[in-house]
Amino acid sequence: MSIDVSQFHSIFFEESFEGLDTMESGLLSMSEGETDADTINTIFRAAHSIKGGAGTFGFSNISEFTHGLETLLDQIRNGERDTTNEAVEVMLSAVDTLREMMSAVQDAADIDEEKVAHVSSELTRLLQSDEEAAEAQTISDETSSNETTLATEHQQAGWKIDFKPLPHLLQTGNEPSRMFNELAELGKLDVELDDAALPHFSDLDPEACYLSWQLRLETDASIEAVQEVFEWVEDDCELSISPLVDEQHQDTTQLEKPFQDTDASPSTAPIAEQAVSTQSPESTAPKVDSVKKKPSTPSTEMASIRVGTEKVDSLVNLVGELVITQSMLGQIGENFDIKMLPQLIDGLEQLERNTRELQENIMRIRMLPISFVFNRFPRLVHDMTSKLGKKVNLVLSGEQTELDKTVMEKIGDPLVHLVRNSLDHGLEIPEKRLAANKNEVGELHLTAYHQGGNIVIEISDDGAGLNEEKILQKAIEKGLVEADENLSPEKIHELIFLPGFSTADAVSDLSGRGVGMDVVRKNINSLGGNVEVISEPGVGSTFTIRLPLTLAIMDGQIIQVAEQRFIIPLISIIESVEIEPKKVKRVTGKGELYNIRDEYVPLIRLTNVFNLDGGVETLEDGLLVIVEAEDRKVGLFVDELLSQQQVVIKSLETNFRKVTGVAGATILGDGTVAMILDISGLLTMHREPAKQLNSSVIKVA
Repeated sequence: MSIDVSQFHSIFFEESFEGLDTMESGLLSMSEGETDADTINTIFRAAHSIKGGAGTFGFSNISEFTHGLETLLDQIRNGERDTTNEAVEVMLSAVDTLREMMSAVQDAADIDEEKVAHVSSELTRLLQSDEEAAEAQTISDETSSNETTLATEHQQAGWKIDFKPLPHLLQTGNEPSRMFNELAELGKLDVELDDAALPHFSDLDPEACYLSWQLRLETDASIEAVQEVFEWVEDDCELSISPLVDEQHQDTTQLEKPFQDTDASPSTAPIAEQAVSTQSPESTAPKVDSVKKKPSTPSTEMASIRVGTEKVDSLVNLVGELVITQSMLGQIGENFDIKMLPQLIDGLEQLERNTRELQENIMRIRMLPISFVFNRFPRLVHDMTSKLGKKVNLVLSGEQTELDKTVMEKIGDPLVHLVRNSLDHGLEIPEKRLAANKNEVGELHLTAYHQGGNIVIEISDDGAGLNEEKILQKAIEKGLVEADENLSPEKIHELIFLPGFSTADAVSDLSGRGVGMDVVRKNINSLGGNVEVISEPGVGSTFTIRLPLTLAIMDGQIIQVAEQRFIIPLISIIESVEIEPKKVKRVTGKGELYNIRDEYVPLIRLTNVFNLDGGVETLEDGLLVIVEAEDRKVGLFVDELLSQQQVVIKSLETNFRKVTGVAGATILGDGTVAMILDISGLLTMHREPAKQLNSSVIKVA
């Protein structure tokens, strides 16, 4: 009975992309002439796993391309070749090419054969280099394995192999016959099948493996060559390999050792994992010149989430509690009597408690470490510093800080903009740094941590800081500010977020088009967050991003406006005050302003914004809710404040269309629908009254 291996394609691609990220991180940590054994073994194993998996699933072009890369890595790990910067760069190019090839196969698109051929030729050129071959030395006698020595002493004729797959091996896409064919290429192979564990037909699981094999391989190949055949399945089988000696030496003690103990790096885990793992796989710490910390290997494809077993167990326990509560309430409902009211109340309280815990645990499943985003930056910094002729230490911290998967997917591009900005505009070239009495190697820090209900991400550098004079001059040239305006340093720093602003003297592939920083702010604001910058000339700059942990659930303040109820995100509220009419100023063309602690904030009447009738008209009869967005404060005039509660956000755009001033909707406890206000949108409507025309459609009966 054949198995449809296509069902495992998605797992193969996911694990292969993880393997490529592991390889990239390891290669970035390698320096000229220095190779850490654990690092090179990790990289080699990832390449070998990708080659084996590609061969298993019939992706021969990927398997053949990876073979050249694997051969080069094998020579380095065996000490036959020194690590050079040229070799590292070629291998990084090979990783990029593999990533593109797998993406093309996954999307059923055409592979760039010209690029594949070019990188393959570079790998071949390195492998055939006479200079490096002359410098290479074979593995010394001291490092020869005991297995090889013992086999040689006893006139080894080959190897005896006991191979017993675990029941799930076939479900990983591996097929024993492929491994046997590969063994047969090493010499004469005799195969003996053991089917003693095969169950009765009625108990047979068609996707489980019940067979085991005893193999006799007559060959002069080393034990390492035999082990390599089984590397792809090392955690999915029981394996022992012992010398096959001439008949006169049959009484010699056999060398028998579990396969996983023979690897040079026992701590190195294969790419293949169970569908539910307790931790993301650890990769070797990436560095560009030097990188501190060890971020977890990110998954390139975010279509699935790896969930720790403890989270799954917690959900299972909570579902069990809910079933018990439902059963109890069901019995009460069947024979309800007023005397059972206390029991009913207890049951409802228990149901509420379990539901709240279930909600919290479900949200925890969506939380992922920000290392999934951070781990793209070592390569970015490596490539940019090579182009710019700069030296940079990338320091990562707080990589295990968790945030919602949806937020993470949308924060990647803004972070790339900010990192590129620091590398291009902030950090100086070595000559300028030395002239300024600085270390020629600049420091770029990416830090993440939780603060209240938010996640804070900081991108800081010890570069030249923002050139305030140049920024102001460029803003005046572009007509963004008046020439006679007297701006504080903080206001000048804010100019970099204006559309079309750039201080680059020439447009390049790195900067100068003025489409970066304003996009950063817009994207971050769309996530309900904000970004601010602090800079000191000659010392450096720090960009700070604050984001909500999740976009699915938020804390909100329910307000009453006429006959409607709205939700204001609690994170946007600064305070609420009773209005004193004498503090209200009316400015022609500007509307109403309210003076609060010597600061005038615009006053927005929500009844006018949403075309509502019957609301409070007299200011002293209502309340003013001071909110902040885009670093601007505004006062929302409401009839009254109701309760605060967590609300589940439903997209209005998905179910209807985008409405200015409305971020989404939610269903309240009584079943009615309430709109969630978008403070940034309200500011836009206040500045551009014409945008209010589309808001009348949001009235809810």
